[in-house]
Amino acid sequence: MTTPPRGFTATDFMLFMMATIWAVNFSVVKFATGIITPLAFTGLRVGMAAAVLIVIAIVSDSPWPGKRDFVILLAIGVLGHGLYQYLFVEGLSRTRAGHAALIVAAAPAFIMVASRIRGIEPIRRNMLIGIALSVVGVGLIISDSAHSPAGRATLAGSLLMVAAVMTWTTFTVLLQPYTLQYSPLKLSAITMIGGLVPLLVVSGPALAATEWLAIPLPAWIAVVYASIVSMVIAYLFWYRGIKTLGPTRTSVYSNIQPVIALAIAWIFLREVPTLWQTIGATTIISGVLFTRA
Repeated sequence: MTTPPRGFTATDFMLFMMATIWAVNFSVVKFATGIITPLAFTGLRVGMAAAVLIVIAIVSDSPWPGKRDFVILLAIGVLGHGLYQYLFVEGLSRTRAGHAALIVAAAPAFIMVASRIRGIEPIRRNMLIGIALSVVGVGLIISDSAHSPAGRATLAGSLLMVAAVMTWTTFTVLLQPYTLQYSPLKLSAITMIGGLVPLLVVSGPALAATEWLAIPLPAWIAVVYASIVSMVIAYLFWYRGIKTLGPTRTSVYSNIQPVIALAIAWIFLREVPTLWQTIGATTIISGVLFTRA
């Protein structure tokens, strides 16, 4: 891997915009899955994103991967755009948007461990402290979920979000070598197709059973945001970051997501932050900052 550029670059700005888009997306998805069943929403969301990315990839002049890499990328896409999206939406529909955002904010710690195991990036002592703080923060959020008014349902949602983070971690680290060889457009399109195929099989009955003409306009706007803005525009920014800055520096931008996500959920979903959420957020963000010290 080449040495990442120092300072705040254009790629860093794109990653800041990516983090903002994904922070807002928690409340958007939470709102939409209150109207559309989570499974139908996931199938439609990934399908729309895949269609747009395929068209963009076809008209771009960058080369396609060879047959072997193409198949491998499809398989990696099953994790990142199939299993992850399923766990993310099912988890978010069962827990508070703030809980979900905080759990996802701990992803850099897990990505760092996985990157070290794969020999991509070394781990220093301060990084170990940051990882420990992030894990403790996630534990506090899960504990808060267990004692919420919704009880077991919220706890189940938080645990699904933890599983989603583990899936995203694996996806990020497995994909990183290919970001050095192929364009973000081709990678986005291929991996999205890989995730879409199993999702259509799983969500097909839910898609067929949904009365789409009865869906109100705000829900459709949420679908467009969650698919085109969050899964096309923001994902392209993310792929650019992985290629230019590496997986750890890219994932660290998730440390601004919980702050924005908690504020948006408070304003639009009336999710008042709890004491344990605040403590958990402080612990997780501190952990992420430690990994960058």
